[in-house]
Amino acid sequence: MPRMLDVSEDVRAEIGDEEADRLLAGDNAPGSYDCTSCRTPGDSEQERTSTVLFVGEETAVLAFAHASCIPSQVVQVAEEQLQGAVRSIAATDAIDALTAAHPEQAVLGVTSGLVLIEGELHPALVVEPTAPVARPGSDGLTDEFLPLLIEQGFAPVSDVNRKPGTLPGWSVLVAMGQLHSVLQPGTGGGGQVAWWQAHQPLQVTEGWRAAANKSHTVLVFAAPVGSIGQQPREDLLRDALEKAAANGRLVAAAMPLAGT
Repeated sequence: MPRMLDVSEDVRAEIGDEEADRLLAGDNAPGSYDCTSCRTPGDSEQERTSTVLFVGEETAVLAFAHASCIPSQVVQVAEEQLQGAVRSIAATDAIDALTAAHPEQAVLGVTSGLVLIEGELHPALVVEPTAPVARPGSDGLTDEFLPLLIEQGFAPVSDVNRKPGTLPGWSVLVAMGQLHSVLQPGTGGGGQVAWWQAHQPLQVTEGWRAAANKSHTVLVFAAPVGSIGQQPREDLLRDALEKAAANGRLVAAAMPLAGT
């Protein structure tokens, strides 16, 4: 029986027309599956289902999700993160493997919270390195974290009460109600790659998730090491953001939400 599958042009380009047509005909597609986004059961014979292709340097893993949770898309990830996924074609196993720790990406600390702007609560991530970030090839004596982000399109924040502009090509990946990564454009016009990847998926609050699903946008604030710190309450986090902005030590961008 034909499946109610959505196969995006990007996914089709990666897997080829023949494989895409087989999927759409129901030959290689599962009937039931666990959604890679919300982890609840899905049925490709009864409801619209998205094909999500995770691609490494040499390996690709095809997963399935409710079309209402996440659109069909290609997500570029490090090859190391796909090694465990190839052991099983089950989508849940693939997603579990994609969340494996990647020590080289452990320089950025990320905190989630809600930020009130113009009377509306917005889901936000606050990124702060655990140490100064040097520009590649430099003497390493100057913290270049903010200049590097500004070159990527982040904007300096002078007033936390103003929503930052959208940064094209970037997105925040939330799957199964947990924060997985912040994605940036790949080089040479390729697909997205992870700018920040969680060692283990970070649980977000129901309020944060509800706000993100409502706006389909996440505000990402970034500050140099020592600017924000681990704040136990959102009011204290807001105070720290405003202080960093007043000192010229805060940049931000709005990014589309990928997943739920």
